[in-house]
Amino acid sequence: MGMPIHSFANITDQVVDLLREGMLAGRWQGTLPGRDQLANELGVSHTTMEAAMRRLAKENLLVSQGAGKRRRIVLPKGDIKPRHFRVHILTYESMDRYYPLMMALLDQLNKNGLTAKFAAKNLLDLGMDAKRVSRFVQGVQTDAWIVAAGSREVLEWFSNGSVPVFAFFGGWSRLPIAGIGVRKDTGRVIRQLIDLGHRRIVLLARGDHLKSGQMLFQEEFLDALRINDIKTGSYNMPAFGNQPKDLHRCLDSLFRARPPTAIIVSEVHIMLAVRDYLARRGFLAPRDVSLICYDHDLTFKWFDPVVAHFAWDIPPITRRVVRWAKNVARGKDDCRQTFTMSRFVEGGTIGPAPPER
Repeated sequence: MGMPIHSFANITDQVVDLLREGMLAGRWQGTLPGRDQLANELGVSHTTMEAAMRRLAKENLLVSQGAGKRRRIVLPKGDIKPRHFRVHILTYESMDRYYPLMMALLDQLNKNGLTAKFAAKNLLDLGMDAKRVSRFVQGVQTDAWIVAAGSREVLEWFSNGSVPVFAFFGGWSRLPIAGIGVRKDTGRVIRQLIDLGHRRIVLLARGDHLKSGQMLFQEEFLDALRINDIKTGSYNMPAFGNQPKDLHRCLDSLFRARPPTAIIVSEVHIMLAVRDYLARRGFLAPRDVSLICYDHDLTFKWFDPVVAHFAWDIPPITRRVVRWAKNVARGKDDCRQTFTMSRFVEGGTIGPAPPER
């Protein structure tokens, strides 16, 4: 991506040179992406791209494998310039690069002979806007992308490109790309809360997560409430923005009228902010409100009481992503989508619903 086309030379000659250089440098290995993908990437017509590919076939660098199949790359021995396969990780926000799961992923990619690094910008920097993401990504020289918590719009744009992409959580369902997510038994938690007398149950998550369909459990959350005859609406999933003041306004609104008796929080740092908000107002868990985090963090075990949360093992996740990166580095298509299972750690922040205030 990001290879410039200049107007001062024959356009087909330039495309041939760019493709040849990319193949010799090992940018594409095994097979060359399809004509349409490459034409869109370089900003040239399909006719021009087809002519360039025919030229490379005459040079015996490309071999047809039949209609509808990618052309196979055949390089003379000694012409491949050895280099490491480059992987860029596009995080959701800047603090993600210090998250244990992200740090473990970066470490494992590099230990397995790949050259992995975090992208200079993140999805929040780019406003989770596909057009802005496109402009940024096209300026980065890389062989593959790992996109963390990408919206469906952003991941759909990546899925239409020629550079392999792995959706690290996010709205990847039913897109033709590799992805991984975590399954959580939301129904069990809701049933437990309802058995303890809770009716005002709220899921706190950032608005762009909810709108993009990143959180696979949001429908499970609402379905679990409906099954138990709890009428659902915006009260149960109030959206807030990406600034602390947005969360505080959301909490002010919740506790002004109908204070929730149970709050499920989507992210660790949001949970910490919620606990701080409640403590400053004299609310304790589980006496006044039950608290559950859909994420997990090593610091939870230092809390008193320990925060109820979902936990999962990091190694299976990093192994899957590393396997994908090694597959695409060898020119092998890998669009497998998988889930890892979580376990519920009850902790001490779940209790009976408090009496009506």
